[in-house]
Parts: sequence; structure tokens; C-alpha cells
Amino acid sequence: MAGGISDQIATLDPQTPVLIAGPTASGKSELALRIAETQGGVVINADAIQVYSDWRVLTARSSQEDEARAPHALYGHVAGHVPYSVGDWLRDVSPLLTGDTRPIIVGGTGLYFTALTEGLADIPATPDAIRQIAMARIAEDGHDALTAELDAATRERIDTANPMRVQRAWEVLQTTGKGLALWQDDTDPPLLPLSRTAAFVINADKDWLTPRIETRFDKMLELGALDEARANRDGWSPNLPSAKAIGAAELMAVLDGTMTLDQARTRAVILTRQFAKRQRTWFRARMRRWTQLDARAL
Repeated sequence: MAGGISDQIATLDPQTPVLIAGPTASGKSELALRIAETQGGVVINADAIQVYSDWRVLTARSSQEDEARAPHALYGHVAGHVPYSVGDWLRDVSPLLTGDTRPIIVGGTGLYFTALTEGLADIPATPDAIRQIAMARIAEDGHDALTAELDAATRERIDTANPMRVQRAWEVLQTTGKGLALWQDDTDPPLLPLSRTAAFVINADKDWLTPRIETRFDKMLELGALDEARANRDGWSPNLPSAKAIGAAELMAVLDGTMTLDQARTRAVILTRQFAKRQRTWFRARMRRWTQLDARAL
């Protein structure tokens, strides 16, 4: 870490929870590890895809070597076929906030951080029958059909380019008869108010981040991402919750012989760049009060 950032870290109260948000491939996980090693704490995942057990390499989950450097939690603890919402994550993270070990929460899912620090409405669970209808509709008509049926307030508020958010909003509307936006406007107190944390958001511009995204995907291939896809081939469906891992569908296409590995790499890099852009947009809009860190200085 550069001197300025090292100085900031050194002055942190070792009892204060730390939040670290940043776009994919920005170096946030390594920063969390360094804080845990120098000051103590448990590194807690706040990435909606890294919760799944079936894609370790492809989602850049912490390696076993990294996990040996400091305690980790909420990584790979959910089976790939199990839907997992922000409410599920809040329930899982809650007991980790009240123990003797300082939480260091790191990830790229802005909604997790917003729900943690601003609160989340107590929305009833989606019945399995409604979820099955949603999955069938998506398979037949695509997510755009669900988007069109959302109430206007919700459609304006959520990221309609994110199929998981669209599905969740549609399920809430069908289950409760009330739009997700209205539920969000009626929220409980947050589990961890921002004022009680040291909150950092990593800023990484496109020109700096793109080569890192490319290099990271190449590293994933070296570490066995294609073998990981092969291990997940039985029972694979693009409708699985964990199938939203970027590059998963492309690697399956390689195994099926409908795409070359070079084509899969190119497509996955493009999708990752687009995802990182959406992350940066969220952070700029929702994390203005967080301490801003320059990724180049980490």
C-alpha cells in the first residue's frame, strides 16, 4: 500500500468494523487481508456470487492460501442451486457483527452494503411456487418480460440490466402485491450504521482496470476455470442462481463445442468490464460519504 493509505489504515481503531467496497479486480480483497493481518479481524464476503460453493476459481474467491492468512466467512457457503437474497446475507452476517472478532466486510455488491448500513425492508419470503413461475417465464420469455410487469417506481430504482434484481423485484410484487420500491421505503434500522464503521470505497478508472480484468481472467484459466466448469457440467442450467458467475455460460459453451476458448475469454472480459462499470456507477451514486481510495495507490 502507498504511504498515505498505509497511514490511514494504521490509524484505524482495531475495534471498529471495516467496510471495503470496490469494482471487480480492483484489489479490495488484498486490502482486506492486509488489514486483518496487521490489526486482526475476520474477512467477511459481501459479493453475491462468491457466496456460492460451485465456482471458486471463476468468481475469484479467496484461495486456500489467503484463507490461511486470516479468518474468512460467508465464502462458498451456499449450494449453487439455492436462491440467495440480500435478506439471506443480512441474516447470515448478523451474528458475525456481535462477536469478539472485528468484522472486515469486503465485496462488490453495493446492495449488500446499502442494506447493511441503511436498513432493509422486512419482505416476506418468496413461495417456491412463485419462484418456479419466475424461472419458467425467464426460460421462455427472458427477463425483459418480467421487467415490463414491474411497477414504475421499482423499475426506475433497480438495475434492470441485472437479471437477479429483476427476478427478485418481480417475485416480491407477485408475492405481496406491493412493489419492491414501496417495501424499500419502509425499512427497519440498519444492522451496522455507517457512522459506526470505517468505510472505504476503491475508485478504479476504466483504463487502469481493464488490463487487470484481462490478466485476472487469464489467471483463472491457468488455475483451472475450465476444469471447474467441467466439474459443474452435470445439472448445469443458465437459470441456476450461481450461473450468474461471469464466464460460466461461456466456458460451458467451450465444453459444448459452440465457442472457442479465445471467444469465451473475449466475451467474459467484455461482460466483466460492463459489470465493473455498473459497480462504479452504484458506488458513485450511493457511497459519497465513504472514504475514497485510489486503486492505483493500493
